[in-house]
Amino acid sequence: MNATPTAPPLDGATVLNDVETFHRRFNVFPTEAAYVAVTLWDAHAHLVECFETTPRIAFLSPEPGSGKSRALEIVELLTPRPVSTVSASANALYRLVDSAAGLPTVLFDEVDTIFGPKAGADEALRGFLNAGYRRIGGALRCVGEGSNQNAQVFGSYCAVAMAGLGSLPDTVLTRSVIVRMRKRAPNEKVEPYRQRIHEKQGHELRDQLAAWADSVRDQVAEAWPEMPDGVTDRPADVWEPLLAVADAAGGDWPGRARAACVELISAAHDNDEASLGVRLLTDLRDRVFCGADRVPTAVVLEGLLAMDDAPWGDLEDKPINSRTLARLLAQYVTPANKPIKPRGIRTPSGFPKGYYAEDLTDAWTRYCPPPPEESATSATAATPQVSGGESVADTATAIRHMSAETATPLFPVAG
Repeated sequence: MNATPTAPPLDGATVLNDVETFHRRFNVFPTEAAYVAVTLWDAHAHLVECFETTPRIAFLSPEPGSGKSRALEIVELLTPRPVSTVSASANALYRLVDSAAGLPTVLFDEVDTIFGPKAGADEALRGFLNAGYRRIGGALRCVGEGSNQNAQVFGSYCAVAMAGLGSLPDTVLTRSVIVRMRKRAPNEKVEPYRQRIHEKQGHELRDQLAAWADSVRDQVAEAWPEMPDGVTDRPADVWEPLLAVADAAGGDWPGRARAACVELISAAHDNDEASLGVRLLTDLRDRVFCGADRVPTAVVLEGLLAMDDAPWGDLEDKPINSRTLARLLAQYVTPANKPIKPRGIRTPSGFPKGYYAEDLTDAWTRYCPPPPEESATSATAATPQVSGGESVADTATAIRHMSAETATPLFPVAG
């Protein structure tokens, strides 16, 4: 009796190459690294149960017509149990994740509408997107009617791909592989996508991905992929599943994956907009204090408002004032672990409130980027001018010199 011939095992590198080629037919991504990351993300969705985290993938662009929705459409063809939506309730998504059909791949288009200033009602949905990044994420809900209710935990762990305009909150971006899409240039051509023609081709590739994933499931579940130098903490959590997939596939994928990891993490950092608090701290250090040990609040405000390239002249439709300044700085603490607050400063004309460099130093060290490589002279020359023709640095320097020459306390005890 002849044995039934068995199909040769699928080669992971070949399967991933075919998936990447399929994306290239319909998607123009901004970098080669993006093709690598998206391909690995498609494959990881078939192995999501093997990982502690599932990175989100976010296709973002500043303008419509940049190919974000098309990218989601191709991802939809290649991933398991896809659910595509532009609007959903958190409760519906929690129940979808807990269904007997298995973990879905959620594809969320126009995701920027969830995080806009008028999207307060979608707080639960934002919680779903954040919590579902880790296997332990979920929501506690009461289930039942009237007094006959019981607490039940609904899981939220599943693969999520997103597309949207602009940016997303840091809590989402730091959990995501970010692909910043652009409008196609005249010389960038793609094959016209027709669902009735190309859906079958995509599903054939999806089935190959699924079959290969099944063959390496145990290997991937036990994997501890080596991270590129400097990739730690949250970025390592994001990339660990993708690198595990690349290592299991073999060929040139392990090397390409690590190169893409470094490139996309670096690009994400380059595109980060510092929080308002970090921007304030940095501007105070580099453009207001400039080496001075104390500066009156009035001088701080004049210096900030003189910066044409900064947001301080238009915070919620009004210029920054002493109260807003104090509120922003009180989020940070002094080396003595107390909130940063204005204190009295001795000047020739009285005891105005102001800020001391010794109170800000710890926050500068922890939150600000390295100071610019400039000499003290150039820094002083670049400082904005305040009333009377004196620069902020000049005023602060005068206060510093005065403090060195007097033996009396420079400020009264703050009340």
